[in-house]
Amino acid sequence: MNNNHYAIIMAGGVGSRFWPLSTQENPKQFHDILGSGDTLIQKTFYRLIEFVPTENILILTNSRYKELVHEQLPVLSDEQIVLEPDMRNTGPCILYAALKIKKKNENAVMIVAPSDHWIEDEKSFAKNVKKAFEFSAKNNVLMTLGIKPTFPNTGYGYIEYDSNVKEAIKPVIQFREKPDYKTAKEFITQGNFLWNAGIFIWSVRSVIEAFEKNKPELYKLFCEGEEVYNTDFEDDFVRDNYGKAENVSVDYAIMEKSENVYVLPAEFDWNDLGTWGSVYDKFATSSDENVVLKAKSIIDNGKGNFIRTHDNKIVAVEGLNNYVIVDEKEVLLIFPREKEQEIKELRERIGKNFGNEYI
Repeated sequence: MNNNHYAIIMAGGVGSRFWPLSTQENPKQFHDILGSGDTLIQKTFYRLIEFVPTENILILTNSRYKELVHEQLPVLSDEQIVLEPDMRNTGPCILYAALKIKKKNENAVMIVAPSDHWIEDEKSFAKNVKKAFEFSAKNNVLMTLGIKPTFPNTGYGYIEYDSNVKEAIKPVIQFREKPDYKTAKEFITQGNFLWNAGIFIWSVRSVIEAFEKNKPELYKLFCEGEEVYNTDFEDDFVRDNYGKAENVSVDYAIMEKSENVYVLPAEFDWNDLGTWGSVYDKFATSSDENVVLKAKSIIDNGKGNFIRTHDNKIVAVEGLNNYVIVDEKEVLLIFPREKEQEIKELRERIGKNFGNEYI
C-alpha cells in the first residue's frame, strides 16, 4: 500500500431527486438504495481502501452528518471527518482538504470521489485510479476519469479530449455543459467525448497551485489557516472563515480554466445514481419492465414502473405505466418517470406546505 495515496470522499449532498427516501437529515449516500447490504458511502469507502491506506481517507461532509458517518464508518477517527459549517459547493472544501493533506504529506497524490456513485467492476476501477495516480505523481497535471458514453444522455456534462494522442491518458480540449439531445448525439458520433463523472486525481501540489492561479482570493483565505490545520485550533478557524468562501464548484474554479487537464477513459461500468430513473435503468430487465425493490407487488396491465417501499409492503397496481412509486414512512410518492427531474421542485413544495420535517 502506497502511503502517498490519499482519498477524499464527497458526502455532503442532500440527494433531493431521491426524495422521499433521501432527506436533509438522512441523504441518499447513507442509504442502501440498491439492496447490496452496504450503504453507498460504505461501498465507496470499501472500494478505495483496496489501494488507499484507511488512515489516508477523508470524508468531506456537512456538520449535521458527522454522527451518520461515524455510525456507518466507525473505523474513522474524528480527524478524518472534515465538516463543512456552510454549503459552499465543491471548490472550497476540496482546497481546504488538500491543504490539510499537504501539511501531513507534501508528496501526496489524491483522488476525489463522490460518495453516491455505483461501480460494479471494482478491479478495473482500482486499475484506472492507480494508473492516474502514477501519472499525477510524475507530472504537474489535473486528472479526471471520463466514462465512455453508451447513449446520448442529456443529464451529464461531457469532456472533449484530443483523439490524436495515442496514449491512454488524453489531454482535455474542453468541458461541455449538459447538452440537448441533438448535441449529445453529435458528441457520440464524433467519438472523442466522455461523460464527466466528477472523479478527480491530482497531486496536492498541482491542485493547490491551480487554486492559487485561478482563484487567488479563495487560496489566500484558506492558506491563512494553514498553521492550525490538523490541530485543536482548526475548528475555530473554519467556523469563523468558511462562510466567507466563494460558492464555486471545483469544475468552474480550476478544471475549466486550467491548461494541464488530462482524462483517462474509464474501463469500468458506472452509474451516478442521480435519480430514481437511474436505479430503474439498472434493474429493468424483466419482460414487463417493472422494477420492484423492498416490496411485494401485484401489477396488472402496467409496465415500466419503479416501486420501492420502506418495509416490504404489499403494493397492488392496476393500469399504471411508467411511474415512480416510493413509500417512505410518512410520505408516499406517485410520480411519472418522465418527469422525475421535477421531484426536486416537488420536494420544495412539500417543505413549504407541510414542514421541513418531511424533506
